Amino acid sequence: MDPFETLALPRRFGLDLKLAEARHLELSKTLHPDRYVGAPPNERRLALSRAVEVNEAWRALRDPIKRAEAILRLSGLEAEVGETREPKPSGAFLMEVMEAREALEEAKASRDAARVEGVVREARAQLGDAERALARAIDPVLDQGGGAAELRAAIPLLGRLRYAARLLEEARNAEDDLM
Repeated sequence: MDPFETLALPRRFGLDLKLAEARHLELSKTLHPDRYVGAPPNERRLALSRAVEVNEAWRALRDPIKRAEAILRLSGLEAEVGETREPKPSGAFLMEVMEAREALEEAKASRDAARVEGVVREARAQLGDAERALARAIDPVLDQGGGAAELRAAIPLLGRLRYAARLLEEARNAEDDLM
C-alpha cells in the first residue's frame, strides 16, 4: 500500500500534516459504514476495506518514522529498511544517546522533575533535528526525481530518528512517573 497515494498526497517527508489529516477525515466521512447501510454487500465490503486502508495510511503518514520507512520502501529500498537492517549509528551519536539516558536515569533516581523536564526538552530537540535532517535528505531527491541510490543516504538518519523518538518516549514516561 502507498499511503501517499491512498490519501492523494505528494510523496514527501516534509508533509503538510494538517492537509493529510483533513484528507483522512474527508475520506473517512465518505467511506463511513453508515453511508452504506442500504448498499449491496459487495459495495459495503469494498467501502469497509477502503476505510481500513485510509486509516492505515493516516497512521503511517502521521508518524515520521513510518512515513520515512514508507518513502524508502516505495523507492525500492525495502530490503535495507527496518531496525535490524539499517546501519548502526556512529559511535559519537551512540555516546550522546548513552549520556542522555544516564542523565535521565539520574534524574529519575533523584526524583528531580526539573532535570527530567530538561531531558524531555533535549529529546524533543533531538527529534526535531532528526526530522529536519531526514526532510533535507529525502525531499530534494524526490523533487528531482531521484531514486533508491540517492535516497540510501537517508537510511542512517532514520536510525537517528528512531533513537531520538525512543529517548523522548522514555523521558516522557519518566516525567509521567514523577507526577
